[in-house]
Amino acid sequence: MDETVIIKYNAGNVFSVVCALQRIGVEAVVTDDVERIRRARRVIFPGVGEASSAMAYLREHRLDAVIKSLQCPVLGICIGMQLLCSHSQEGDTECLGIFDVPVLRFDNSACPDMKIPQMGWNTISLPQGSFIPRECDGRYVYYVHSYYAPLCDHTAAVTDYITPYSAALQKDNFHATQFHPEKSGDMGEIILKKFIEL
Repeated sequence: MDETVIIKYNAGNVFSVVCALQRIGVEAVVTDDVERIRRARRVIFPGVGEASSAMAYLREHRLDAVIKSLQCPVLGICIGMQLLCSHSQEGDTECLGIFDVPVLRFDNSACPDMKIPQMGWNTISLPQGSFIPRECDGRYVYYVHSYYAPLCDHTAAVTDYITPYSAALQKDNFHATQFHPEKSGDMGEIILKKFIEL
C-alpha cells in the first residue's frame, strides 16, 4: 500500500504536518490503527508535548511495539524524535530505544541569557552521509524545545544552542529531526520531499 501515515497519539502539531505535506502534493492519513500503520509505505511520527504522557499513550494503544517493528521509512519530528531515543529526562521516561542516546534538558546556568525553550530559527550543519539534502547545510530551520539529544553515532545534523546537539538522527530506516520541517519554509519542504522519495 503506497500510503503515507501520520501516527495519531497524545501529542499536538499533527495538523501542521498534514498541511505541509499537502503543500508538496502528498495526502497523508492520520491514524492510530496498528494494522494500517504496519502496512504503510512511509510513516511520520510528529508531535509537540510531554514525553511521559506521550509514551504512556503509545504503550496503552500498542503503538510502541508497532513503531519499533516498522521496516518502512520512518520520520520522527520534535518529540517524535525524542521518543525514538533511549530515555528522556522529561518525566524520567523510558522511550523506544531506536537511537541509543538519552534526551537531556538544556542547562543554561552558565549562559542565563540563552532562554529555555529554544524557540525560533537556527542553522544546521550536516555530516557526510546525512539523509538531509546537502543544500540545507548551513541553512535555517525552526525549533521549539527544552530537551535535546547529545551528539552521537546516529547524528545526522548538528545545531549549536547552549551546546552542540543532534538536530537530526538516522539509523537504518529511522530518520528524525528535532526541528520542525513543517514550519521551516523552503528548507522544510526540501527535507519532507526527500523523505517522501525514500
